[in-house]
This record gives sequence, C-alpha cells and structure tokens, in this order.
Amino acid sequence: MTDTKQLAGRFVEAFNAHDEKALLALDTPDSTLSAPGIAAVHGAQASTGYAMAWLNAFPDARMVVRNEIITGDTIVQEFTFKGTHTATLSAPGGDIPATNRPLSGRGAQVLKVRDGLIADTQLYFDQVDVLTQLGLMPALAAAR
Repeated sequence: MTDTKQLAGRFVEAFNAHDEKALLALDTPDSTLSAPGIAAVHGAQASTGYAMAWLNAFPDARMVVRNEIITGDTIVQEFTFKGTHTATLSAPGGDIPATNRPLSGRGAQVLKVRDGLIADTQLYFDQVDVLTQLGLMPALAAAR
C-alpha cells in the first residue's frame, strides 16, 4: 500500500508543480485514462496531454486531496481542483476560450498501479458544475 500511496502523492505533487516530464514518467507506456467527455485515451503521452490541457488553461491550478482510500494496487482520491481559466482549454468537444473565471470543482480519481507506475486512471467530475462556474451554461432558475 505504501508504494501506491507514494505514487499517488507524486502524481499530485507533479500536477501541482505543472511538471509535464514528471507526470509523463508516472504512467505506464500503455496507460489508460477515462474522464468525463472522453471515452478513454491510451498511452502515457495521451494521459499527460489531458492533464496538461487543464494545467495550461488554468496556470494557477492546484489539486488538493480531501480523502483517499487505498486497497492493494488501487487508490481512490477525492479532491478539489482550483484555478483560474486564463487560457484556452483544449477539450474533446472543441476548444474553450479563456473565460477568466475562477473554478473550484470537486472530483474523484481512481488510480490503478502496475509495476510501480499508474496503469489506469478513472477521473470523475461534474461537467455541468464546471461549465456553469465558467459561465458557459445558464445559472439555475430560482425556486418559486
């Protein structure tokens, strides 16, 4: 379990440092990443590219882990992502120009480890909440 926890900690450190090389080094060459809006991407380059798209669009982005559960080679992390959308976000549905709005979103990721590296990532977050905070969806109507 310690190795899994340490690897997940190194991922969060590399993410918060916006360190593309360190992120790339944490994935197996055949890693898979699944996230809202995409079926899956395959390979360390693609997984790192997904993370870097967010980090480039939110240059002050930080991930804060709120809770984690570890079992064998799997770790589940509940986190908060915070950042300001000051550059284009390259998203699966098309580019999202900078909105210059802050984002504070909750999410969870499930990391599966193989041979000391991340082999599979399943990322979950509320797309409607993200788009609403960025001003790209209408706000909910007040209840009557």
